[in-house]
Amino acid sequence: MGLDRDQPISDVVQREQSRLRIFIRRRVADPRDAEDILQDVFAELVEANRRLMPIDHVTGWLYRVARNRITDLFRKTQAEGFSASPGRNDEPLDLGAVLPSPRAGPEAVFARKALLQELARAINELPEEQRRVFVGHELDGRSFKEMAAETGVSVNTLLSRKRYAVMRLRDRLRATYDESLKG
Repeated sequence: MGLDRDQPISDVVQREQSRLRIFIRRRVADPRDAEDILQDVFAELVEANRRLMPIDHVTGWLYRVARNRITDLFRKTQAEGFSASPGRNDEPLDLGAVLPSPRAGPEAVFARKALLQELARAINELPEEQRRVFVGHELDGRSFKEMAAETGVSVNTLLSRKRYAVMRLRDRLRATYDESLKG
């Protein structure tokens, strides 16, 4: 569905806001960050409309902008000490489910930061092919089919590489995670 110039932006926001918020919250642990991303997405929609930018499929466009903002947040977080926990191959990571909440006190903040730093190191130590697939799928939100078309590597090979990346990350982070819970 395209963005109709006669249709108020408020109608699009009203129609898409709830689903887009859920999409973002499943990928971003901090509710404040998720809300900031949601607002950024709609602000970009307003700006695109103001510049008369053609948008053929507004829903797809909104989700693409949201994925880009989530990627930006993860990259920023990675620079400060990256956040994630290995999940299943075919599901996005749910960081909030495994990381201590920053609102749980100073010990939780310390444990969270230690886990984020260790994850950044672990991702950087993955073999290049595994790292590329893991980052592409989990952080950039790219599909295996899209990556396969771009690289010429089969979807099954990409799935296998991501599986090995997740297993390596899980093994590497298990000790750090267990230590942070004990502390």
